[in-house]
Amino acid sequence: MKDYSATDPEFAAICGRFAFEEVVNEPGQELEPETRHLAILASLIGCQGVDEFRRALIRALSDGFSPVKVKETVYQAADYLGLGRMLPFLDAANEVLTERGVSLPLEPQGTTTEADRLEKGAEAQAKIFGAHMLEAWKNGHINRWLAANCFGDYYTRGGLDLRQRELITFCFLAAQGGCEPQLIAHAKGNMNVGNDRDFLLRVISQCLPYIGYPRSLNAIAAISKAAE
Repeated sequence: MKDYSATDPEFAAICGRFAFEEVVNEPGQELEPETRHLAILASLIGCQGVDEFRRALIRALSDGFSPVKVKETVYQAADYLGLGRMLPFLDAANEVLTERGVSLPLEPQGTTTEADRLEKGAEAQAKIFGAHMLEAWKNGHINRWLAANCFGDYYTRGGLDLRQRELITFCFLAAQGGCEPQLIAHAKGNMNVGNDRDFLLRVISQCLPYIGYPRSLNAIAAISKAAE
């Protein structure tokens, strides 16, 4: 892994001080370590920062972050970024985990079957967005896929709870940009499951060094619109 302190010492010092000292310890913007690692990893997937994802994953694992949570975060990205942008992060995660002696595959986390994935997915949607989502899957095949695949196949899995899954979805959307309508909707979904406005603002603060100011400011605007 590249050592920027050797080739670019001034840049490394500025970034290290800002990301790992100033941001992490900003009064009123702190997150407990597991949540901070979860948000940062999801944001790096969203912005396609695979090299920094490897570094952040090593830091997270060294801090006691669960390999299951790593895999579940990466898996869920498939529906929000597509396989073309998600698979390099699955490869990176597998490489880092294997290097650290983690035996793969991990324990299965699936809880649904082909027979009930649609029903369970619609139930998950309803918990996040309201009871009207129980019938939303009937509005065309994309909505049916959304309920059965995105929510039925992924949101129902173990390893992450519903609040954590909505958090990483928010981070995927904020970091990739260009999907502000969905970002506003999931900011509201986060609030509905207990990730309130203050929490989401703290999440964006902690992710800012990794996704930059423009997308962070856009996410803050989306949070404000959702709160209205």
